[in-house]
Amino acid sequence: MSLLVPNELSLKDKASYLRTLPAIRERCGRVFELAQAGKLEYFDYHADKEEEVTDFCLNIIQRDFGTDYSQIPPHGRWRHFDFGRKRVERLVSEWDGSKESSKRLVDLFVISVLLDAGAGKDWTFQEKSTGERYSRSEGLAICSMHMFQIGLFSSSPDQPHRVDAIGLSKITTESIAQHMQVSDSNPIIGLQGRTSLLQNLSHALSSSPDFFGEDGRPGNMLDFLEKQSKLQGTTRLVPLSALWHVLIDGLNPIWPESRTKLAGVSLGDVWPCNALGSTSTPEGDNLVPFHKLTQWLTYSLVEAITYSMKWKFVGTEDMTGLPEYRNGGLFLDIGVITLKPDVLPIDTNSGLPKASPSDPAIVEWRALTVILLDRIANSIRTKLNLTPDQLTLAQVLESATWKGGREIAKQKRPATGGPPLELDSDGTVF
Repeated sequence: MSLLVPNELSLKDKASYLRTLPAIRERCGRVFELAQAGKLEYFDYHADKEEEVTDFCLNIIQRDFGTDYSQIPPHGRWRHFDFGRKRVERLVSEWDGSKESSKRLVDLFVISVLLDAGAGKDWTFQEKSTGERYSRSEGLAICSMHMFQIGLFSSSPDQPHRVDAIGLSKITTESIAQHMQVSDSNPIIGLQGRTSLLQNLSHALSSSPDFFGEDGRPGNMLDFLEKQSKLQGTTRLVPLSALWHVLIDGLNPIWPESRTKLAGVSLGDVWPCNALGSTSTPEGDNLVPFHKLTQWLTYSLVEAITYSMKWKFVGTEDMTGLPEYRNGGLFLDIGVITLKPDVLPIDTNSGLPKASPSDPAIVEWRALTVILLDRIANSIRTKLNLTPDQLTLAQVLESATWKGGREIAKQKRPATGGPPLELDSDGTVF
């Protein structure tokens, strides 16, 4: 199947195409071209403001890393686990350093990323060992590590530090709420969505033994990836496409039934964009893929597996920036894109425009975010005279855009630090 002529594909092949990494940039690029021509329904694009974003991000990079760009870590779940203190290496040090240890690390990262959808501005998690409270992504990471360590996701009392299909099948909304410390005074967004996601994960793991073994364990993907790899000298090279295949196909059953389908295939984080569609458009050509959680998981697992197995992934340039509210909020708050008047309802509590992830306005916003992240990364590299290998997109996301989106949100909305749009999330997208 060629990726060069998506419009000429059959519906079945088009569905397969929309679940590839190259499709994300291609479809988001179409939306961006409409923005450049002033033809979007919900947003206006202001090219002259991009340099302001570049300079804002450069200031953050230089503040935190000076000119030692090699010290910038990649964007991944690891940063959230280690917020305030190093937790990952301490946990790994308790294990024996075998392949089983690497499988445990993969188990942890998979379950934590899938629980990472936005918690909302009111929820916090209190770490019992320190008494400290954490919110948002860091709170969710530390909370998920706690649940992993006590064996909540394992079916084996003798091996609590693992995730498997049987263990996940026993998860209930009540148990998740208890361990996430949810209460009337500590509410979390998307509790039922998270629970359903874990229950669906149980089914996905048991349905794909080629990827996850007979016991339905995320860490067993290492066995599959090893078979897809090759040795170059002493280095094992693993195609990123093999990892993507495991995640996009093996985990496809986890997404809600309400997600977009094409030719009977559930596409996951893929949504129709009104601006791309018309009555004469072939079916599926108005769909824009993002696969945000799957890409977030990919970024996170590449780091975890590289650390624990010393493997090298090939093809990471196909990854895109993550279309979520921190990266997207950066461009809205600085004014690279602006919401057209009266196109979204206003939330009575926050006074901000409000929408759900499936809203056509959010689809436009996310598509623009993907392309703008590429443009800002290139602009930053140009000003620093660096190549993409010297400053990767994953490093830009970590040191500049995601962090920048959070910081400017706090400047503009100090009471909440929330995004510039009020998002009615179900716990499976943002």
